[in-house]
Amino acid sequence: MKDKISYIDTSIFDLFKSGPGPSSSHTIGPMKAAGNFLNKLRQLPEPALRSASSVKVELFGSLSLTGKGHGTDRSIVAGLLGWEPESCDCEALSRLLQLPEEEYRISLSNGHELPFSAADIFFNQDEHDFPYQNTMVFKLLNAQDETILEKTYYSIGGGFIRCDGEPPSEVPPPPYCYGSMTELQTLLQKKRLALPALIFANEMALTGMSTSQISERLNQLIEIMCDAVKRGLRTRGILPGPIRLARKAPQLFTNAVKLDNGPDKFLVLLNAYALAVSEENASGHRVVTAPTSGSSGVMPAVVYLLRHHLRIPDQELHEGFCAAAAVGFIAKHNASISGAEVGCQGEVGVASAMAAAMATYVRTKNMNRVANAAEIALEHHLGMTCDPIGGYVQIPCIERNAVGAVTAYNACLLASICDPHKQKIGFDEVLAVMLETGRDMCVKYKETSKGGLGVCKVC
Repeated sequence: MKDKISYIDTSIFDLFKSGPGPSSSHTIGPMKAAGNFLNKLRQLPEPALRSASSVKVELFGSLSLTGKGHGTDRSIVAGLLGWEPESCDCEALSRLLQLPEEEYRISLSNGHELPFSAADIFFNQDEHDFPYQNTMVFKLLNAQDETILEKTYYSIGGGFIRCDGEPPSEVPPPPYCYGSMTELQTLLQKKRLALPALIFANEMALTGMSTSQISERLNQLIEIMCDAVKRGLRTRGILPGPIRLARKAPQLFTNAVKLDNGPDKFLVLLNAYALAVSEENASGHRVVTAPTSGSSGVMPAVVYLLRHHLRIPDQELHEGFCAAAAVGFIAKHNASISGAEVGCQGEVGVASAMAAAMATYVRTKNMNRVANAAEIALEHHLGMTCDPIGGYVQIPCIERNAVGAVTAYNACLLASICDPHKQKIGFDEVLAVMLETGRDMCVKYKETSKGGLGVCKVC
């Protein structure tokens, strides 16, 4: 891996990307890793392909401990079949590996194929010394079980992956380099730029897209988020898995519309929107990482509220997305957005900070208030563990998204109305505390289902 650079070079559309739930680290990341390994197999010379006999995959960390509940094994099969997170059929994905003996064919080049089944995925529950908790080792073997090709991948949160020994693709430095919230605020003031102009300029340099193309992609993300809200509000029933958790969003929404207009109705609707997306995510349906799938209900709830209740036009929502992206970039660059690394404070906590920043920018266009809102939201998620029951992104994850959305809007109100210069703690300081807290957090509270609510018995 290349040394960490001092500035942020992440694309908006790497942070926000659509894919199947329930976990970007366990679903999107492994699918991308398997797809990357498939591409490497297809590039092997003919003699290696002729001698190849099987593919084996070994999972470590929470990918092993909670991988079945998160659908990691299905995602690996999908990736080896050539499926991609952004375009895969979520219903077809959920049907993979329904029968343990079911065999799939990995299609290589020149007509070569290899068999693959559930028996080829190994869940290693031993402690390991890899640099990242969520690690996958892919091997291509010959008939004598000798290794032809081996690659180690790390799923580092939000669907981002790294391949051991391979530096990330080189991209040109963006025109406006910053690595922290303080640096971003200083840069905006020095250059006399509005935040969206800076974010768009960097995005154009990183991706080669035009402003209209960026806006179109943002429109697509907004539509996917709002579609997930709508699907979740109208879909009733029991979520997948042994917990047999009933969906709550439809009933909550039905009850909310009966309420008189006022603060209760406003809050219940915001809760319902967050639950709706989180329940869709738990069902393995399409969501947008914001910054992860496990926290994908927070931002869409606020987006839906801004768009459909406060009638904020999409152009202003694009500007809000830029504020959310900046917060997500800084969190990923300086800490982590992976529950396996720092607990749920890095997922729902960062998501709440992003949503707070978005709403505050739409409301005030003031960068000091945006930074304060992000700080307030993240500060009050510090220490939050990642302890899903049974490894399913259901309890406590779904309700945490709703609470995170409400916290985001409240943080927006606090930052928008109070004097921004009286805020004593900055976002960078709280982010540093989050990282330190995550490092100190016992591993059993980080997506392993070995502690906290993860060991509670449910009927």
